[in-house]
Amino acid sequence: MRGEKKSLPAIRFGVFEADIEAGELRRSGVKVRLQEQPFQVLAALLERPGQVITRAELQKKIWIADTFVNFDCGLNKAVNRLRHALGDSADTPKFIETLPRRGYRFAAPVEQGISSLAVLPLDNLSGDPKQEYWADGMTDELITHLAKIRDLRVISRTSAMRFKNTTLPLGEIARQLGVGALIRGSVVVSDRKVRIRAQLINPFTDDHLWVDSYERELGDVMTLQRQIAYAIACQIRSRLTPEEEAGFAGVRSVNAEAYEAYLKGRFFWNKRTKADLERSFAYFRQAIAADAAYAAPYAGLADCVWPFLPSRRLPKSTRSGRKSLGAGRGIARGAQLACRRSAPLLLGLAGLRTGIQTSS
Repeated sequence: MRGEKKSLPAIRFGVFEADIEAGELRRSGVKVRLQEQPFQVLAALLERPGQVITRAELQKKIWIADTFVNFDCGLNKAVNRLRHALGDSADTPKFIETLPRRGYRFAAPVEQGISSLAVLPLDNLSGDPKQEYWADGMTDELITHLAKIRDLRVISRTSAMRFKNTTLPLGEIARQLGVGALIRGSVVVSDRKVRIRAQLINPFTDDHLWVDSYERELGDVMTLQRQIAYAIACQIRSRLTPEEEAGFAGVRSVNAEAYEAYLKGRFFWNKRTKADLERSFAYFRQAIAADAAYAAPYAGLADCVWPFLPSRRLPKSTRSGRKSLGAGRGIARGAQLACRRSAPLLLGLAGLRTGIQTSS
């Protein structure tokens, strides 16, 4: 957007992340207490990692106004506090290297924020293989929500699903997918509640950048999904744009039976066989019967008939509704009405072209 100030990405090194704009240092997502001048020293070193920053440069950049301060003493204290916060040592430095009488150098490799990630298929820990659709459904929803973040490349579901139940090392998965971070997690459904544990991982160091667990009633699972995606988004971006913030807000509750039927519909639709397509169609109809105001199953119906029909055979309202939902822009009221308005036609076309029984 023209005239919009672009926020600086956080800089990662090891388990640490420096948010230059906010003036914060975090370790595995937890804020580390660090005074202003030590952080300014860190920021100056991170501007040119691997290069020497002279003492004169640091004085000009940080201590220019402190005319009555002993600069040498002040710089030494700031570097010592910075090393303490990083768990570093002057004798065996991992991060801050001293070059006697010259200055300092940031010695560790750095990564300028996270620009790409993949959501690996969540594990089904319910103890029931028939609950697999929950794990796959939650994986799909996380991918959809995270794809809303500007300038973040999120790997498609098709590519990520290749690594379901894989034993490959995380670093190898990340290299094959070409991403800088991975999300792993698990889903447990029991007693009409869903529990999700999610982790944001640096796959090349196995460091956990963020980890948390969530639990909600089945009827409030859409809020749960966005809550997790928002928490991950905040770890990736120190500040979200107003548009990104809006994308994570305003979630309605949905009938638990409708949502479960929808997940089953998507689970079988993703298998792409004729028999599974028929099962998918039936589950989408079941979801609509349980909650007619829930828009996603209508988009599912459109997806069921889409492969069998040229787009000109579907009314414009159906095509626009499907496109809006499929793009991951949320269940907008307009798209919801468009899909619902076209439901009789979708049911009729699907019965005609695929042989699916549409009678109740």
